[in-house]
Amino acid sequence: MIYRYCGASGIQLPVLSLGLWHNFGSVDDFSVARQMLLKAFDSGICHFDLANNYGPEPGTAEENFGKILRQQLQGHRDEILVSTKAGHDMWPGVYGTGSSRKNIIASCDQSLRRMGLDYVDIFYSHRYDGVTPVEETMQALVDLVRSGKALYVGISKYPLEQQRRCYEYLREHDTPCLVSQYRASMFNTLARPNLDLASREGSGFICFSPLAQGLLTGKYLNGIPEDSRAAKATGFLQRTQVTEPRIEASRLLSAIAEERGQSLPQMAIQWLLHDERVTSVILGTSSVHQLEDNLLSIEGPDFTSDQLSRIEAIISRDGLTL
Repeated sequence: MIYRYCGASGIQLPVLSLGLWHNFGSVDDFSVARQMLLKAFDSGICHFDLANNYGPEPGTAEENFGKILRQQLQGHRDEILVSTKAGHDMWPGVYGTGSSRKNIIASCDQSLRRMGLDYVDIFYSHRYDGVTPVEETMQALVDLVRSGKALYVGISKYPLEQQRRCYEYLREHDTPCLVSQYRASMFNTLARPNLDLASREGSGFICFSPLAQGLLTGKYLNGIPEDSRAAKATGFLQRTQVTEPRIEASRLLSAIAEERGQSLPQMAIQWLLHDERVTSVILGTSSVHQLEDNLLSIEGPDFTSDQLSRIEAIISRDGLTL
């Protein structure tokens, strides 16, 4: 595994982290979840990314992670970096969502209980809710660190102006923003200004959804397979998003990957990491085999200038951004 320093801090993260957004909840096969988590740890992935609402059902990804930690990784806590978040819908009532101090503090307490931990390494504000003052949310994060419930804090998906204000507030209160997390892939380059700002401000940067919710897995080069994610009636990738421009772009990108001796997802992940300001890319896998395939992304050859130019020309086409 390769490790990079997280922004201006002394913390190193593996360039590949394991995300528990999907496939670790109560509706999923626990034995497969356990196998993936242990394979990741044995492969040098020491950062596990969670949120209070991950499941389904919400909260069960944290519960299952805590169970695996106790049963198989007891004694390895100090070798592992655990991050979790709060801000999206979690429990009924007006206090179970958003970025208020009440929600942030209560969510952290609940997450610690579900995972059976005394503290998390990173606690994120999962989103800017458009209502709560940034100062209120950031002070809640500062207080979590001062109380010993979190070692570091981060932000996720904050718009550019609010992102800047978060950095300023946290720095002024001696709790600098360790890391910023944004959606980024070949089909979503909208976070480039956020990466620029994070780099200038000394915050690490983590990319999630590197395969564009599956569009860059290579499954959709010839349309929508009946057993694919997009074929389901519910989920984050819908049939309407598997458009001809995205299919065509995927085919062209796949051809470049083949030239490089890689699969399309391997190249897509390595392309994000080509920018050394990116601290880590979060993998979302459904099997040990898929995890093993993704792990090979860091073994690919360097990109040539011609390959980078061709990739940029493809992904700059209209109609690709998710």
